[in-house]
Amino acid sequence: MFLYCKYIHFLSWLTLLSPKIYEEEDLVLEFLTGHSPNLHIFECIGCYSIRSGWRWSYRRFTAWEAVCSGTGDGQLVVPAGMTFMLQPLKFQGSCKSAPIFVQILGNLVASSKGNWKGDKDQWILFADIEGLVVEGDGEINGQGSSWWEHKGSRPTALKFKSCNNLRLSGLTHVDSPMAHIHINDCNYVTISSLRINAPESSPNTDGIDVGGSSNVVIQDCLIATGDDCIAISSGTSNIRISGIDCGPGHGISIGSLGKDGETATVENVCVQNCNFRGTTNGARIKTWQGGSGYARMITFHGITLDNVENPIIIDQLYNGGDSDKAKDHKSSAVEVSNVMYSNFVGTSKSEYGVDFRCSERVPCTDIFLRDVKIATASSGSGQVAQGQCLNVRGASTLAVPGLECLALTANMLSSPEQTCMLAQSVQPRTQPMQDPIWDFESRGKRLIVSNTVLFSFISLVTYSFRLLMENF
Repeated sequence: MFLYCKYIHFLSWLTLLSPKIYEEEDLVLEFLTGHSPNLHIFECIGCYSIRSGWRWSYRRFTAWEAVCSGTGDGQLVVPAGMTFMLQPLKFQGSCKSAPIFVQILGNLVASSKGNWKGDKDQWILFADIEGLVVEGDGEINGQGSSWWEHKGSRPTALKFKSCNNLRLSGLTHVDSPMAHIHINDCNYVTISSLRINAPESSPNTDGIDVGGSSNVVIQDCLIATGDDCIAISSGTSNIRISGIDCGPGHGISIGSLGKDGETATVENVCVQNCNFRGTTNGARIKTWQGGSGYARMITFHGITLDNVENPIIIDQLYNGGDSDKAKDHKSSAVEVSNVMYSNFVGTSKSEYGVDFRCSERVPCTDIFLRDVKIATASSGSGQVAQGQCLNVRGASTLAVPGLECLALTANMLSSPEQTCMLAQSVQPRTQPMQDPIWDFESRGKRLIVSNTVLFSFISLVTYSFRLLMENF
């Protein structure tokens, strides 16, 4: 049977792809597995059959079952030049094979709010998968504009839950209804070379949210959103963030922490060599009154600022973004301690370059500023920005603006800058994609002969041939 597929939208019949003809129904989906036409991933959204005319359906991801069970070769591929409009999807582990590679070379587009069916917590979910690698130069488009005025629940575009040894790289993420990427309860994660883009006016469209996870590396990403470029929430430790270009957005935030009396914990976080351009905040720590726990051993180092409204801010009186109306009346707070800000340079959109607002009952302690130089952007003449502080204890050296609440000192040996040293050793344990010299399949498993083994084999054959020729 010949199938004529345009991959059109289920309701609006908008053509998304060029027509393509396949000789068998199974072949409609062959390109997504790269191997067997019997391993379906997507049913095309609209297909025209010469025999049966138009028909509509969404076929489930049976190819995932094959890969996860170990009967496939451990790879799923979304091909370049293809666009698929999808309802919510869940890739569930645990899997018998590892690592598992998902290559997204084409485009995935979410259904709009009016056509959404199913889970509103997230659009694409990977759960309980060990050694997952998601990479490619494709695009994940959440079509968030149809959701942003919605007052109720909105889905995160891409979520990873309980996925240890995870790698995510190379993709472009556009217009999520809520957060673009959420990392939850994962250990050993590397995220790199992503592009994340949503309008500055889009609400709560965080770039990357990390919660309940440890040993996470986020590096070399371009992020422009309507909320935090990166947000670190409770239950996280050993986080290294570097090479992030953030703006517009709300900066890189620790928190918010302690909402509704929550006990929150964040420690050993390093943010270094990042740029903030036109953001609401730069390096931010935000906690609610009435919470408990701690945010400690945090370093922001090597930060460039360009017209940032709040370059350095600790807000222990956070009230959903309305701290000015908050009153310091709670008996408890998340303790903020051992925080280092070093090598900051650039401009502040407001008159304040540094703003520390901490609790009277649980003040911020061991807060350090070193080699900080922040001017006001509006002055045009490099006028030094001001600083303000409330209930803060610590020290500063070579810091402009200076703060009366911080002691002037030339000795910063007790500062927590070693956080960056500790976090740099964090690397995920997934294996990279390779193009091996010998690469063949055996019972669904990919076997790889390394260069060293191959070289030894060739040397042995050459040596044996020489001996044979000499004796001959």
